[in-house]
Amino acid sequence: MKLFSHYLKDRAFFIAIYVVSVFVCFCVFKLYNLELEAFTYAFMILCVLLVVCFFWDYYKYYKKHQTLVTLQSNSNVSLSCDLQDSSLMGEDYHKILVAMKEYHDEYVISSENKMHDLEDYFTMWVHQAKLPIAAMKLLLEDEELSRSEIKLQLLRMDQYTDMVLAYLRLHSTHTDFLFKELELDDLIRQSIRRFSTEFIRKHIQLSFKETGDVILSDEKWLVFVLEQILSNSLKYTNENGSISIYMKSKHILVIEDNGMGISASDLNRVFEKGYTGMNGRSDKTASGLGLYLCKNILDMLNHKIRIESSVGKGTRVLLDLTHFEVELSNLTICKMSVVESMAVIF
Repeated sequence: MKLFSHYLKDRAFFIAIYVVSVFVCFCVFKLYNLELEAFTYAFMILCVLLVVCFFWDYYKYYKKHQTLVTLQSNSNVSLSCDLQDSSLMGEDYHKILVAMKEYHDEYVISSENKMHDLEDYFTMWVHQAKLPIAAMKLLLEDEELSRSEIKLQLLRMDQYTDMVLAYLRLHSTHTDFLFKELELDDLIRQSIRRFSTEFIRKHIQLSFKETGDVILSDEKWLVFVLEQILSNSLKYTNENGSISIYMKSKHILVIEDNGMGISASDLNRVFEKGYTGMNGRSDKTASGLGLYLCKNILDMLNHKIRIESSVGKGTRVLLDLTHFEVELSNLTICKMSVVESMAVIF
């Protein structure tokens, strides 16, 4: 009954036109003194046609309503079903529904893929986090407790925590970028201090030539990148090796080691998510996410990264920290456009 009342409301204009038309015809017959019998026949024929049209139109209205109710209750229903409306407006509404369904399906697939990636990452992260925890348990059982080894394992746990936070922020829709002019040497020293224990433990010689460079970037995220690169250099450089940090040219920072190096086949894929290469497969602590995160962060900071390496000779990482000559007011706009185009981050 409720549906029928809504139908009458929707068709009230056409019903009013029909009633007015009948009334006009009746007035014409009266004014010209025409026989009422002729009017009666005409009125009966119109009534029959009206009833037939009414039932047909109501049937289409009912089927259309049922289809929309089904679509509302079941998001997986196919939109290829007939909405019983062949008008231009009906076709337009159908196209809108189809477009919305396609967008919904794409969103669901994208969300499922992101969730699957997060599950894979956290599964891998849990396994990685267990390694330093297990190592610390063994160290605590040892009567001759090594404070330096404990510090090393805590540093690894700290790195894993930073990495998972960075990964989550890279897949978030919000950013916390704070661009300002920075003393590059201060950022480098900050990164070196964090790994001072590891430098001492492995007897690695550090050669750091002050750059005197000033760059436009985000301090927190650039330090994260520097720490990831230093961590890789320390991890894959043997004891008594060396690591050098210097400027190749203006705004081009180089971090170079004489470690085991990267093969040519692996070099083209080092920035892929989860790719560890030959070196990573020999190191159970490798996640294949460090350089992936570095590349994505640097892209968002409008910086560039390039790696040169030879097996057995070492690896050179070149960071192009060139800052763009833009007004500070335009920097936010530029930053937001980058975020929107990548559909990611922070």
